Amino acid sequence: MSTTATSPRPGKREPGTPQPADGRRQTARSAKPVTWKTPVLLTVFGVLSLIFFGIMGPNQTARFGLSSSGDFFQLPALEVPGFLGGIVLSVLMLGLAAYAVYLKTKDQAAPRWLPVTFIVLFVAAFLIWVVGGARTPSISLAGLIAGSVTLAVPLVFGSLSGVLCERVGVINIAIEGQLLGGAFTAAMVATMTRNPFVGLLAAAVAGAVVSMVLALFSIKYLVNQIIVGVVLNVLVSGLTGFLFSTVMQADKAAFNSPGRLPIIDIPVLSSIPVLGPILFKQSAVGYLMYIAVIVVWIGLYKTRWGLRVRAVGEHPQAADTMGIKVNATRFWNVTLGGAVAGIGGSFFTLVAIDSFTKEISGGRGFIALAALIFGRWNPIGAFFAALLFGFADNLQSIVTIIGTPVPSQFMAMLPYLVTVLAVAGLVGRSRPPAASGIPYVKG
Repeated sequence: MSTTATSPRPGKREPGTPQPADGRRQTARSAKPVTWKTPVLLTVFGVLSLIFFGIMGPNQTARFGLSSSGDFFQLPALEVPGFLGGIVLSVLMLGLAAYAVYLKTKDQAAPRWLPVTFIVLFVAAFLIWVVGGARTPSISLAGLIAGSVTLAVPLVFGSLSGVLCERVGVINIAIEGQLLGGAFTAAMVATMTRNPFVGLLAAAVAGAVVSMVLALFSIKYLVNQIIVGVVLNVLVSGLTGFLFSTVMQADKAAFNSPGRLPIIDIPVLSSIPVLGPILFKQSAVGYLMYIAVIVVWIGLYKTRWGLRVRAVGEHPQAADTMGIKVNATRFWNVTLGGAVAGIGGSFFTLVAIDSFTKEISGGRGFIALAALIFGRWNPIGAFFAALLFGFADNLQSIVTIIGTPVPSQFMAMLPYLVTVLAVAGLVGRSRPPAASGIPYVKG
């Protein structure tokens, strides 16, 4: 009889072997070395903030209204000296950057709260700088936030669609086409039935149909998922544009007058300053947005279905050995994601305006994809990322009204700038599901 010596598995400690006091942390460090990326980025933006928002900051006082005329009780306006506010916030940002550098010298990664806090301070300093330098240095902060949430509605639905698809291993580049298809179908069906709620349901069906095409070609026929998504975007854009020109414009009353979903105002609660209009004064699509974020998060992280979905997206071979039907799970998840995006598309024609126009989605499907990456493929993270992009979009229109010297084109590029910074690692490493974009062939 021969004996074979076996070495212990990596990461497994043999009985009697002393465990290092900080063994778990040392293992994590050896697997993921801490880089200078986050400390350097924070330092650079902290210095830029000190120069532009502090030293070169405005001398006027920026005034931010916290209440509107219909609020249950009135809050006093917040007044911040432009120069002093910029200096204080910039110093705080530089302090956070210095702390990140200190952690790097100790070979420790910056905690997640640090870059998030830095971003909040940077946005606040930027807002003081923009408003303080305007001809009319006063805006309604409550209106700015409420408008940002409204503009973020289609972005949230689009990013949730991306989460549902990519968590199961399918890259969804076709969010733009799903939003556009939902907007077109909602307008036409709502007009023909004279019922915007029927149009809302039809938008979900249209988004699901677009996603079924994506799922069919990428899952069954193994066509490159990115190529299929791009082709679908072009196809839906061309088809809706053609039908708009030939059908809707020919008889707008019969095919392009959908009406609007009513705003549901919850008494008393909607009069709470700042939060009231955001949470308790929304259309049906707005309330569905909050419900969808909560349901998708609970479904993915607190249910057996979510465990199966994430297993398929991370390791489809292992999921298959456990009896999970990988491709079937992918197909229906992609279809569900399309339905969610279709509901978001209905916002354009049933809430924002009461008719359909060519390219009404305006590229927001791609910003939703950016929110998905920024939010780290998490429903809650994608929701807040979409709110940040909606904030930049709404601020773009407000700065034009108050007469700030900041060009509106600069404001328009903010969402994309934030996306680049997120992907570059300002808020930490963004890692998609391991099997995302990889077709699965059983064998």
